[in-house]
Amino acid sequence: LRYMDPHNTQALVGEKADHYWQNVDLYVGGTEHATGHLIYSRFWNKFLFDYGVSCKEEPFEKLVNQGMIQGRSNFVYRVNDMAKDKAPVFVSKGLKDQYDTTPIHVWVGLVKNDILDVDAFKAWRPEYEQAEFVLEEGQYHCGWAVEKMSKSMHNVVNPDDIIAEYGADTLRLYEMFLGPVEASKPWDTNGIDGCFRFLKKFWKLYQQELDDGEPSKESLKSVHRLIKKVTGDIEQFSYNTAISAFMICVNELGQQKCASRELLKKMIVLIAPFAPHMAEELWEQLGGETKSVCDAAWPAWEEAYLVENEVQLTVSFNGKARFQMTFPADAAREDIEKTTLADERSKHYIDGKTIVKVIVVPKKIINIVCK
Repeated sequence: LRYMDPHNTQALVGEKADHYWQNVDLYVGGTEHATGHLIYSRFWNKFLFDYGVSCKEEPFEKLVNQGMIQGRSNFVYRVNDMAKDKAPVFVSKGLKDQYDTTPIHVWVGLVKNDILDVDAFKAWRPEYEQAEFVLEEGQYHCGWAVEKMSKSMHNVVNPDDIIAEYGADTLRLYEMFLGPVEASKPWDTNGIDGCFRFLKKFWKLYQQELDDGEPSKESLKSVHRLIKKVTGDIEQFSYNTAISAFMICVNELGQQKCASRELLKKMIVLIAPFAPHMAEELWEQLGGETKSVCDAAWPAWEEAYLVENEVQLTVSFNGKARFQMTFPADAAREDIEKTTLADERSKHYIDGKTIVKVIVVPKKIINIVCK
């Protein structure tokens, strides 16, 4: 409250400033703050509200508790009951059931796709320099488990290492892609390659000769569908589903061989909150209207481009899906039934049989029951 009116010498906050700023629009914090900062601020704000100092009873208009990023630990398996004068023996995960073993946490930086760098492990733990490793097909496969990130479990991921290998945009994108913002989810470095490949595919869209002609109907539909989806998902903090929509759209534009400068510029603005560094590079490359992509107007979608003119229905016979057919979106049930039965592929399944009934579920399936 004091920050609203810091130079007021007569009151904690002036009535005019209080009614202008009111309360905080959004509070994002972990659940561990619920009995600390959150309850402390709510107590004081309610107290000041009762005394007429604050015009709002609650200090925060909306609360979002983000989930905890958990660690993905890796283990090596040491064989027990070995003589003290013999070198330790470690067996690969697929062989551990053949021995009496003890799992030992290993630093995740030494493991990639659950394969251990044996030489690096020996350098990390000098006491195992002479250890013997029983491998599977020439590799040591580690075990894994989802646990709280902890130095003692050696599963803390250093962001600087991820950035050095993949770039800051990939790290940022992958954190948002892990799952719903409110859910606790495991960090799995093995999955970051997918986000890295997506960004490279996105970048590749712009490494072609772009044109200023009229975009195809398919491309307009793909991009405007993406604009609508991403706009809504950002407002709902559904960043993971927004990124999924990006991946689908980029695949569609690649198949459509889209080279529309107009549409691809809109895509840059959309991806800027997720991958800002790449977005700025592409914005400058395409000669954006503003100095920074962050200052560009957020694109708006047009419902006219989102109208479905055709629908694809699965054709089933006695409940078993056999093939798919495309129909006009406004096709009548009778026309769908007639066209389906006349199709050459249908004749193969109904030849010599009696059709009992034809079930048409609009925009979903056609099921032909015969005996």
